[in-house]
Amino acid sequence: MQLGVVGQLSLDVIAGEPPRIGGPPWHASRALRALGVDARIVAKCGEPEAIEFTRHLETLDLPFDLVVGGRTTEFSFTYDADGVRTMAVDEVGDPWLPNELTLDGLDWLYIAPLLRDELDLAVVADGRTVLLDAHGLVRVRAPGALRLDGDFDRGVLAHVSMLKAADEEAEVIGAVDVPELIVTHGARGATVNGVHVYAEAVDKDPTGAGDMFGAAYLVSRAEGADPVDAARRAAALVSDLLR
Repeated sequence: MQLGVVGQLSLDVIAGEPPRIGGPPWHASRALRALGVDARIVAKCGEPEAIEFTRHLETLDLPFDLVVGGRTTEFSFTYDADGVRTMAVDEVGDPWLPNELTLDGLDWLYIAPLLRDELDLAVVADGRTVLLDAHGLVRVRAPGALRLDGDFDRGVLAHVSMLKAADEEAEVIGAVDVPELIVTHGARGATVNGVHVYAEAVDKDPTGAGDMFGAAYLVSRAEGADPVDAARRAAALVSDLLR
């Protein structure tokens, strides 16, 4: 098994606190490090954040490739008492260029775009087992209050083995034909192909929980666990990491 995570890093402002590193490659790496698996991180950010983000990635003890573009995607968001997130896109980062993705030797991929049209999924997924985060389907690529819509090419799902979507994303997507559909419900766990998996609620900052879940789920599936068992393992790991 050779497993990788592909996605953009972000600069996040949470509840008015100072900006900090975010994005799927960063949060997924926390799960991968905890599991001690052989995995590679393929990430992109803008020039102003490249040095700082490199230092953060070096602390993870995982091999990584950091591609530097013009701008980093920036978000600001808050959580209410029930953990519901209100989110804004403050800066739209540069998408991946075709020659920037080096994925040789990677057989299992967690592909987690922050916004729609960040990369060519058909090219990236070619010949690989892919878990796609639905951010890259439904999040509109525009600044301002984060908007979700279903105006995406459903043909890209032919390249996906597993699709992970939060509740609100699943509602926008509607019915899909993928072998494995994972819908995450925050502290209430997840549903995998219609089977609900409970999670232990943790009263801590949940930022990145979905990416940790996605990475852990993919690892378990690559190791031979069935989808429901993989979701149980992933939910348990996320609870542990959030404590």
